[in-house]
Amino acid sequence: MKLKDLSINIFSGGTPSTTNEEFWNGEFYWLSSGETKNTYIRKTEKTITKLGVEKSSTRLAKTGDVVIASAGQGKTRGQVAYCLTDTYINQSIIAIRPIEELLNSKYLFYNLTSRYNELRLLSDSSSSRGSLTVKIFEELDINLPKIDNQNKIAKILSNYDDLIENNNKRIKILEEIVQKIYKEWFVDFKFPGHEFVKFKETELGKVPSNWEIKKVREISSLSKGKSYKSSEIVGKEKGLPFLNLKCIERDGGFRRDGLKWLDGKYNDTQIVLPEDIIMAVTDMTQERRLVARPARIPHNWYNKYVMSMDLVKLIANNDINKSYFYSLLKYSNFSNEVKNHANGANVLHLNPQNIEQFELVVADKNTRDVFGEIVNQFYNEIDILYLKNEILKQTRDILLPRLISGEIDVEKMDIA
Repeated sequence: MKLKDLSINIFSGGTPSTTNEEFWNGEFYWLSSGETKNTYIRKTEKTITKLGVEKSSTRLAKTGDVVIASAGQGKTRGQVAYCLTDTYINQSIIAIRPIEELLNSKYLFYNLTSRYNELRLLSDSSSSRGSLTVKIFEELDINLPKIDNQNKIAKILSNYDDLIENNNKRIKILEEIVQKIYKEWFVDFKFPGHEFVKFKETELGKVPSNWEIKKVREISSLSKGKSYKSSEIVGKEKGLPFLNLKCIERDGGFRRDGLKWLDGKYNDTQIVLPEDIIMAVTDMTQERRLVARPARIPHNWYNKYVMSMDLVKLIANNDINKSYFYSLLKYSNFSNEVKNHANGANVLHLNPQNIEQFELVVADKNTRDVFGEIVNQFYNEIDILYLKNEILKQTRDILLPRLISGEIDVEKMDIA
């Protein structure tokens, strides 16, 4: 059947004027196309005011609606997400509100998710600008099992996504614990034994008298990535896992879904090992979200990686605990200050010397070692949860097309 015959409404949204401050930071969620990378939409990066709603063409997607990025850079166009909250949407998003008696909204979400490549081809062939349109979705054919089977398929697949979401929540809690410990010890100076420590004045403020001001190059060594031929970079597991900008989260941290593979020659200086720290020195956005953001390589995924020219590797000296060093780079003022040295019109570049010359407050060896031992447990648990999520995603992605196509028959399955 056509999707228009199974839906209450199919619509796109709009954006309030970005120059009018009265339209922004309000009480209503506002969803942009990039956020459809998330399976579930629980909240949004930006909010708008009632006036912003009234003075723009944005429209409200409700809880249970399926939203699709109709345009966007890179892999964004064709991404599908499921709303767990009401949110207004921009013009690069299409929302679908199915007739629940005919079409389970979660089943629709998984059906469209499994058709990502098809949707991108439709957008390229049906629009001069390469975007998806309301018309494309209205005329889209949907394979329609009976509603009981739709419910079963949706339940099977959402069980995997719910487990992934729960692991993500645990990861966030662990990261918040590490940040809280870091703040307590190295910002508020409430580390063990602080009651008996004297303080001194430095150019970076008052610090314990046995702590030192060190440049990054004094406590670590830095090496640069290099450029490789595009023919050597492949999307499948052949050669070595290849680290690039997409392997770094916006606020720091590692992303496995950005990995590619290098099938070619490399230098030993470009080799990255588990628990090494990489950092972006190039960024394609003016928002400078990635430049100077550190990422720690998980301890339990691959034994060896190679990095691109957009990254540098920072190796802590032998007397500097790795987990302490990573926390110092991630939770101090390092990233926010160093990124301001990046320059460039369209592509931002950060000179590695700006990293090496940056001064940090370095705790005494005993304090940093004790801290490192404590937080390393949390970092390792985060690595384990990320790996569990990868396995869950792979299993779900194997099941998804087989369930949607009917290759796996759910008719006689007893699914609570």
